[in-house]
Amino acid sequence: MKIAKQLNLHTIMKKNNKHKKTSLKTPRPYCGPKGSLVNKTGNWRTNRPEVDFNKCVGCSLCAKLCPEPCIEMKKINKQLKPVIDYNYCKGCGLCAKECPVKAIKMKKDYK
Repeated sequence: MKIAKQLNLHTIMKKNNKHKKTSLKTPRPYCGPKGSLVNKTGNWRTNRPEVDFNKCVGCSLCAKLCPEPCIEMKKINKQLKPVIDYNYCKGCGLCAKECPVKAIKMKKDYK
């Protein structure tokens, strides 16, 4: 029922030209990971992952397992390395736990 109301409101807003155009790839800006710039979840984590680029082999397992896809693999010095968006990282530790070479360590994120 709730989803039906949201879709109906979306249709009404579109008919009245009150619908804002967004550059997001999701159909509605409030659904999906990183779907809304106002729903940042990084401010409530207690631990944060830190990557040791010297140990990292660039397997991208951390990026594949992240439940809030906030880890992107980017080329750093001609090698793929994980870059973490801390605005959305919840500090769950899955990336650190599953890293085959233990290149990711969880550090306390509070004082």
